Amino acid sequence: MYAIIRDRGMQYRVEQGQVLTIDLVAHAEAGAELELGEVLLVSDGEKVTVGSPLVSGAIVRAEVLDHVKGDKIVVFRYRNKKRYRRRTGHRQRYTQIKINEITI
Repeated sequence: MYAIIRDRGMQYRVEQGQVLTIDLVAHAEAGAELELGEVLLVSDGEKVTVGSPLVSGAIVRAEVLDHVKGDKIVVFRYRNKKRYRRRTGHRQRYTQIKINEITI
């Protein structure tokens, strides 16, 4: 059984027991339970339920495992012949969740 969910503009294909990395959910602490209600599609192997745009009554429950940081991205700005160089970095913050249950 799998479902396609939407979380703040991003779509994910999830299955029960899967560990997923999504954008930071700041209000959720580790061990908390999330309900992802924007379910676009649910398939249980033989029957596929497609929403228009959402499947009514479908909920995906997930447990927050941890908050992690992504890889560092180096941003380097340079102006030719002007002695202008700026090196900065960025690490995006993510939330790791584990999908516990998909209900229709």
